[in-house]
Amino acid sequence: MWLSCIWSILLAMTLSEDDMNTFKTPLAILASLVIFSSCGNNKGKDKTADQVKPYPVITLASKIADIYSDYPATIQGIQNIEIRPKIDGYVADIFVDEGASVKKGQLLFRINAPQYEQDVKTTEANIKIAQADVNAARMNVDKVKPLVDEDIVSPYQLESAKYTLESKQGALAQANAALNNAKTNLSYTQIFSPVDGVIGILPYKIGSLVSSTTANPLTTVSNIESIYAYFSINERQGLDFFLAAKGVTMQQKLTTLPPVNLVLANGNVLPSAGKVETASGLINAQTGSINMRATFPNHDGLVRSGSSAVVRIPRTINAALLVPQKATYQIQGKLFVYVVDKSNKVNSVEITTTASTADSYVIQKGLKVGDRVVADGISNLREGLEIKPTN
Repeated sequence: MWLSCIWSILLAMTLSEDDMNTFKTPLAILASLVIFSSCGNNKGKDKTADQVKPYPVITLASKIADIYSDYPATIQGIQNIEIRPKIDGYVADIFVDEGASVKKGQLLFRINAPQYEQDVKTTEANIKIAQADVNAARMNVDKVKPLVDEDIVSPYQLESAKYTLESKQGALAQANAALNNAKTNLSYTQIFSPVDGVIGILPYKIGSLVSSTTANPLTTVSNIESIYAYFSINERQGLDFFLAAKGVTMQQKLTTLPPVNLVLANGNVLPSAGKVETASGLINAQTGSINMRATFPNHDGLVRSGSSAVVRIPRTINAALLVPQKATYQIQGKLFVYVVDKSNKVNSVEITTTASTADSYVIQKGLKVGDRVVADGISNLREGLEIKPTN
């Protein structure tokens, strides 16, 4: 830098008299001042570049931390009932729309199946015939009985008449059963909601032929007054999770777990907290995970069956080392921080975390109590750079 300045000055001094006359003396003097000024400024910039810059530094100490772990979950209503026809026929009427709220016993569909109406009429006619046969058999018994009492006919004829009466009464009972069965089949032409809930999709329209063996149901009624959130945790998380919980048996541990939150797809948290109620007794051999279920109240019906969400489980750590998330950076999936040594020079250190709070990581490996970590502005740091620590 200074060599270029000296060269410029010498060049100005070697200007010929004609050159000086050309540029005029004042202009030459001004040029010299500019050259000196620029040299002085460059010197100032070099000094600024070499100055030790301040950076905020924190000293790690154990503290109580309320952390949480997030687990992706799928949502199901406490009841998801497929509505299927029990008879063959055509969809005659649809009394609800998709997404509608329905009450238990509300009429949903009517199936056009005239054969069942004819079955009712036929069985009613058969009952009349069977009733007539019973009456005739009873009259025969009443006629034969006095003749037997007067020894006009043998008792054998009375017994035969009684057996005939019993047979006709059996036929009448059979006809009544057939009528009840026909009425039951006819009742299947009207389909009612079995529970309070919300209607799902309606894949079949009026006029569609349906049967009990149809692949898709007519619709699904979901009871979402409460919802189930199904999620999984891996084997290591499960061991840590349940070892930290109070109680002896698994059910006791589940009952002592703190309330959990449900984070919806838009990032909002469901106002009502839920409870982890079940954990599978087996570990999935393919995924190495434990299936769990949390239940949440959903009185306003905000969350629908089939939604995606995140189950957030809080936990308190009594002795945690916390590092701000903005103090970390990633390289090839690994997490690093800058640690300040005794000579105030920074060195990158790889860390392993176990969980996180809203803005910090909980350190598992890589740091210890008393370590000094650069808390912010790490994008301008490099290995071995000396800094001025500030609180």
